[in-house]
Parts: sequence; structure tokens; C-alpha cells
Amino acid sequence: MCIDLHTHSSYSDGNLSPKELVAMALARRLKALALTDHDTVAGVPELLRYGQEAGLTVISGVEISTTLREHTVHILGYGIDPHHSELHTKLKPVQHGRSERNRAILAKLDDLGIHISAEELQDISRHGQTGRPHFAQLLVARGVVPSVDAAFDQYLGHGKAAWVPRFSYTAAETIDIIHQSGGKAVLAHPGVLSPDHEVMLRLSAELVEAGIDGIEVWYPSHGRQLRRALLEFAQNHGLLVTGGSDFHGAVRSNRPMAGWKSNFCPPCRLLPPLLAALGL
Repeated sequence: MCIDLHTHSSYSDGNLSPKELVAMALARRLKALALTDHDTVAGVPELLRYGQEAGLTVISGVEISTTLREHTVHILGYGIDPHHSELHTKLKPVQHGRSERNRAILAKLDDLGIHISAEELQDISRHGQTGRPHFAQLLVARGVVPSVDAAFDQYLGHGKAAWVPRFSYTAAETIDIIHQSGGKAVLAHPGVLSPDHEVMLRLSAELVEAGIDGIEVWYPSHGRQLRRALLEFAQNHGLLVTGGSDFHGAVRSNRPMAGWKSNFCPPCRLLPPLLAALGL
């Protein structure tokens, strides 16, 4: 059996509800599932309710985009209290920053002759946090690009024609927010930080100094050699080790949920240390 501690629902930029994620996790024989929507915990109560009813180990979570010097760093918060008032207060500026960026992206696309209305964008995101993946879906639907990846490569990625930066906390501030909310902070997909492993490990070491609690070692794009290096790093710094698929559903079909018959299967042995650290 496997675990998947990095998934997204329709409350952010995935296309499945938390209830549907639980059903999929059961079908794929997962031992545990965490919901880590971008900058929101709105879907966590639903996940906890349906997961507990189904007898699945479920963990509250969030993924917050942060900055470390000139780098964008994603930090996962596990075991956070979804009703923590200060957490909601701290997430509001991040969510507002997303809304401001969406308006700016609409304007940039309009200048490029690609006309998308705010209503179209809201329709495709439903009740979730609207973001660049929703723009990408619309660009694919319009025939502007052949795939979501192409939308990011040509328009929405860093430095591309419709790229717009947005507000974010520093990594250290985010780690503190997660700790104040009763959670543990884990560096998401460290292999994405930099293609240079030495740079990646140096940035990871800075996050250790800032109070990071763990590191996501199992991730679809992490090869065996990188996993070994990250495991050694985690052991040397006393960090929790986690793993997750970054599943979004059909929005990003190249990232399937972990599963016992899939090519991606974070091992169950990672679960007990995390649950113990969370007091679960």
C-alpha cells in the first residue's frame, strides 16, 4: 500500500471534490491521504468528514507559495487546524494577491488578442481558488495551445508573455504561520527549486535554519538518485520525510494519484513518524 500526502481539490486548482478524492484514494488502495490545496483550507473539513467515515487516514493540509530570496518555494503545512482564525487572516492577503494577478493576466492575454472574460474564468474554477491552471484549461479549450503544459510554456510560466507575479510571504513567515496553526511545515518538491542539486540542497539548508520540519522526498519527478540525496539530507538534519503526487485530476492528467499498481507509490513507512509528530 501507498500514501499520497500532496493532492489538490476543486477548492483550489484541482477538478475533484474532497469527497471524490477520498473515493479515488480508496479505489487506489491508499493507506493515507492529505489535501494540500493552494493557499486555502476550505476543503479540509469535507476531506476529514468523508475520510473518517470511510475509515481512511486523512490529514489536513495546505500548500502555500512563498519566496526565498529570488526563488519561489512551495511549503506544505500538515496537521493544521482548518478553523484557526489567524491562519485564515494570514491567507487572505495571499488569496487577494491571486485575484489581483488574475485580473492582470486577463489584461495581458487581452493585449495578446486572447479574449477571456472573468465570468468564463469563474465558471471553470467553480468555488475554488482561481489560478493559472484555470487559464491554461481555457487556452486549451479555445485551441490556443494543445495542452496545459504548453499554456505554461508559452504564456503563463515565469517570464512568459502573460506572466504576472503576486503577493507571497517569505518562507520563514510561512513556516511560522503553519506552526502557529498547529501544523508541521514541509518543503514541497525540492527538486523543482533548482536543476542544480548543490543549489537545491543549499536552499533546503536555509529552510532548515528557518524552522522547516520536513521535506517531500517522494515526488513524481524525483529520480532515484535525487531521492537518495534528499533522504540523506533529511537524516542529517532530523527532518520528517513525506511523499505525494501533486494530483490535480484531469486538469493535469500527467500527474496521477499515487496507487499500489501505479508507477508512483510513496511507502507507508513514512506515515507513522508524521502522525506522531502531529500528535495523531
